Amino acid sequence: MRAFVLGVLLTLHAAAALAQTAMVRIEVRSDSSPVRDAAVVINGTTHKTDAQGVVVVTLPPGHANIVVIKDGFAPASASVDLQANQQQPVVIELNRGASVEEHVTVSATRTDKRVEDVPMRVEVLNTEEVQEQVMQGPGDVVNMLREMGGLHVASSSPSLGAASVRIQGMKGRYTRFLSDGLPLFGEQVGGLGLLQIPPVDLGQVEVIKGVASALYGAGAVGGVVNLIARRPTERSQEFLVNRSSRGETDATGYLSAPWRRGWGATLLAGGHWHEANDIDGDGWADLPSYNRAEVRPRLFWDNHTGSSLFVTTGATWETRTGGTTSGAVIPATQSPYREVLDTGRYDVGVVGQTLVSNAYVLSARASGTWQSHDHAFGDVRERDNHDSFFAELSARRKVGRQTFVVGAALERDAYSARDTPQFSYSFTAPGVFVQDDVDVTPWLSLSGSARLDVHSEYGTFVSPRVSALFRSGGWTSRVSAGTGFFPTTPLTEETEAAGLSRLTIRGSLQAETGQGVSLDVTRTDGPLSSTVTIFASRLQHPVFVDRTDAYIVANQPLASTNAGAELLATWRREPLSLTAVYNFTHAREFGDAAFAEVPLTPRHSLTVLAGLEDEDIGRFVFEWFYTGRQRLEANPFRDESVPYQAFGLLAERVIRKVRVFINGENLTNVRQTQFDPLIRPTRGVDGRWTVDAWAPLDGRNINGGVRVRF
Repeated sequence: MRAFVLGVLLTLHAAAALAQTAMVRIEVRSDSSPVRDAAVVINGTTHKTDAQGVVVVTLPPGHANIVVIKDGFAPASASVDLQANQQQPVVIELNRGASVEEHVTVSATRTDKRVEDVPMRVEVLNTEEVQEQVMQGPGDVVNMLREMGGLHVASSSPSLGAASVRIQGMKGRYTRFLSDGLPLFGEQVGGLGLLQIPPVDLGQVEVIKGVASALYGAGAVGGVVNLIARRPTERSQEFLVNRSSRGETDATGYLSAPWRRGWGATLLAGGHWHEANDIDGDGWADLPSYNRAEVRPRLFWDNHTGSSLFVTTGATWETRTGGTTSGAVIPATQSPYREVLDTGRYDVGVVGQTLVSNAYVLSARASGTWQSHDHAFGDVRERDNHDSFFAELSARRKVGRQTFVVGAALERDAYSARDTPQFSYSFTAPGVFVQDDVDVTPWLSLSGSARLDVHSEYGTFVSPRVSALFRSGGWTSRVSAGTGFFPTTPLTEETEAAGLSRLTIRGSLQAETGQGVSLDVTRTDGPLSSTVTIFASRLQHPVFVDRTDAYIVANQPLASTNAGAELLATWRREPLSLTAVYNFTHAREFGDAAFAEVPLTPRHSLTVLAGLEDEDIGRFVFEWFYTGRQRLEANPFRDESVPYQAFGLLAERVIRKVRVFINGENLTNVRQTQFDPLIRPTRGVDGRWTVDAWAPLDGRNINGGVRVRF
């Protein structure tokens, strides 16, 4: 009898579970007005909106994909996680006049929302824009990042060609680089790390500007750049060969293979070579030589019901050589000077998620990176190993209008300097975080997050951040404020370029803490979109590298500040697009005895892009750049740079499966050595023979190649 009763109860329980349903209420609007008779496709089934632009659908709990189609409007899409016995409201705005879907989901905020629904401002470079940049610089991501608003690429080592990305005036070390949400490039990418990231296999780039420690912990004081890999949606093989007038050669291959049962894989492999160039004939290589090879396989799995897995590993090998050319000498010493850097980097990463009880999305991610350097500064040799480990576990649940995220993370950063052991360190930082996104009304969304990190060297830090999104018709506004911290190390842009053997640390280093706020307003009117952003930040205990009379690194007693504005205007009507970006940045820091502008940070910059594109024919792109005056330091020739402008042209022709392209950069042929020598008359206190690069060193550069896809 007991077995019979138990069987009946289990049967009733199973039937009740199977009978569980959820409801989704979809409201389709355009310019604050309802859109009737719009086709709403949910998990493959089509429904129509009523006179109020609303449709209510009953579905089983779980993940649902929504696509809205209406003649005269651009298609739009969204995805939601439905809870049992609850009604989920979804508001979808349609834009008139476009003919392609503009649905972009961002992963940098952990909620996987559409970019237009995220309270925190996230700027996205989509697949088409990324692949356009591949033709301008297939060897690294520097060109791609240079054209994004609010990002300034500054050269950090003229000898070896290193560069760093500054977000809204913050120095490059405060920008955290991720690959699919993982720190595969290490805790601090550095100026040379950017030159070792190829863009060929990227499908999307996400940029968070301003303090983001509440999301990503230590190191995200300036912002976050998340590089998203292309997914294997179709079977293809791509091969690209590129050659430039300055002796650069790139050869890459990309394979994509979707398999059965949700599995798929991609593979990137490439080789890059560059000849040394002494453009001004002074015996110093304005462009260093290098040989680099990389390989990166990726494995994907997605069952399309809430569970997925992503696994990647990669390896990079590079030898980079700069300094005097063969047979040349430094005038002051009448001796040659060579700078050589051998790099080996290996990484592995995994990201997985699953839907539990049709309510919780559990996510886990982990990565490890191992990097070695063998750096020769003339007769001085510096060898080091830099290892990092990252692990994170989080849970996300959507309840009504709220999306909750809680999680815990652990990070380890270890630097071992073989020839300068006094600068070695090992940091461990466990942390916990929480995030709550609330869709208060169709016109107001709020997001709040906070993170607690316990750093093994610098103590405990609490990093909160709040954001709000306001919408009304064609107007959108976001406001954000947050705090964060940066664990100070002797590794900066200056020390990467000059080495550590001559460096002295003054006193005990402290962690740097920052606060930031931003406000932006966007107006969309048909094909025209305009955004105005105002930002300000403050960094306390900033690290300063003094190169005046001695080579010293120390925390400064007074805070450095950044303030400025960005103006972005975009007009798109196929096949034509126009974009203009103006940046004003006022960045100040305390030097030896007074405040001064942060070096190599132009107060004014302007970018204008115009493109004509047809996917079946090709594209033509015009670019124009203006860079204003920059304060210079440790420069015996001048204290302030000269403003300059440059323009470029890109032409691509599609011939069936072949794309032939030619690209011209800096066609005005601006070179820093047209104004001053690159070589110093005497050696600097840090051991460098060159001044900082504040303008292009390569001058006019034309590259062309072929891209074949099967």
